[in-house]
Amino acid sequence: MISGADDLFIFLAWAIYGRRLEKAFPKPPGQIQEKRIAILTPLWHEAGVVRRMVEHNLSTLRYHHFELFLGVYPNDPETIAEARHLEEAYSHVHVALCPHNGPTSKADCLNWIFQRLLLFEESTGWKAEAVVTHDAEDVMHAEELRWISHYLDRFDMVQIPVLPLRTSGWDVVHGVYCDEFAEYQTKDIPTRMLLGGFIPSNGVGTGYRREAIEKLAEVDGNRVFSPECLTEDYENGYRLHRLGFRQAFIPLARLGATIVATREYFPRRLRAAIRQRTRWITGIVLQSWQRHGWSGGWGDRYWWWRDRKGIVGNPMSHCANLLSIALAFYLTANPGDAAMRLREMLFTHPAAAAVTGMLLFLQAVSLGMRMAAVGHVYGWKFALGVPVRVPVANAINTLAAVRAAVRFFAACRSGQPLVWLKTEHSYPSRAALSELQPEPCVRWAASADAT
Repeated sequence: MISGADDLFIFLAWAIYGRRLEKAFPKPPGQIQEKRIAILTPLWHEAGVVRRMVEHNLSTLRYHHFELFLGVYPNDPETIAEARHLEEAYSHVHVALCPHNGPTSKADCLNWIFQRLLLFEESTGWKAEAVVTHDAEDVMHAEELRWISHYLDRFDMVQIPVLPLRTSGWDVVHGVYCDEFAEYQTKDIPTRMLLGGFIPSNGVGTGYRREAIEKLAEVDGNRVFSPECLTEDYENGYRLHRLGFRQAFIPLARLGATIVATREYFPRRLRAAIRQRTRWITGIVLQSWQRHGWSGGWGDRYWWWRDRKGIVGNPMSHCANLLSIALAFYLTANPGDAAMRLREMLFTHPAAAAVTGMLLFLQAVSLGMRMAAVGHVYGWKFALGVPVRVPVANAINTLAAVRAAVRFFAACRSGQPLVWLKTEHSYPSRAALSELQPEPCVRWAASADAT
């Protein structure tokens, strides 16, 4: 009930104040002053997707002043070979070789990519005014860098929305990602910004002003990203907030048939989804709790609560789902006895009836909010599957929470660092890409010589 009331508060705040964002974040003008942007992309066993990612994004981005840095490990020769091929083919692609074998953490890889950027600047005289992070499976929107560059005039960290690519309604595991990201990006993060909370980076589609990046390095031993953190993106959002930098999440906006967002496929198999969410829960809940406790004012503590309550709430929700299924079977098998017990509860135990009614109301509001957000992003036909996918989401998050707790406390006991829990990635087909970019704008030629 407490968690449901918390969700209801966020919904009411969004319903009352959400329209303010439309005025605060208008679409950028047709002509902007492009900042020089360095895109940092860490790679570990990404030989199967990195070439298509680079080729597609370089051919569609409506932006000129950027350089792309690919971070690789010495013990990943297949990915190194692909990265070197791209470096030879495109003058805007550069390979950053980590000095040690992988996998370490994504943050560690990003730190070494940043060091490669500094060497590139020394040797060429080109200096990045902003840094953007991306992964090997990301489909960047053609306007993404323009939007980030434009809003970095006002803010020190800008987060572009991240949305899963739509798959079949029968693809239930991936559908869970679609549901949760649609609700999170439509309602939760915009409301968090409106209420003054810190904005966690999504890890991809995040732009940082050079001054913010250099300050992060200055206060933490030349480490822009915290290498011991499995969710360095979340950590950086709080670090920047604590340092007083201005943060912004760009609300969902449509340009023609597309939404200005980074798109990608998320895990489509149960095991891979649990593995990825184990990393998320370990970093966002357990490591941040270990590092920061409940520090800050009451506002920060409220967002700590919002971000961490799932480690208890998800298992409780999963147990409630199992009890509901058992109850449904019981009611079907014993309709007469069920009716008698229902009358007994209503007339003999009115307090229990009131609590049950309130819980059902909160659950209905929560489900309705998610369906509305999913319908807005993916259409109402896809949204009709939300009630089926919610119990699946609870089961996945419960298993991930248990696995995260086991891994985290085992690492604490042994003194061994937690490493990058790699998720297998896939890149969209040509047909899916054509839907995302209905009017491609080819900016870069196929070779460095032609460029």
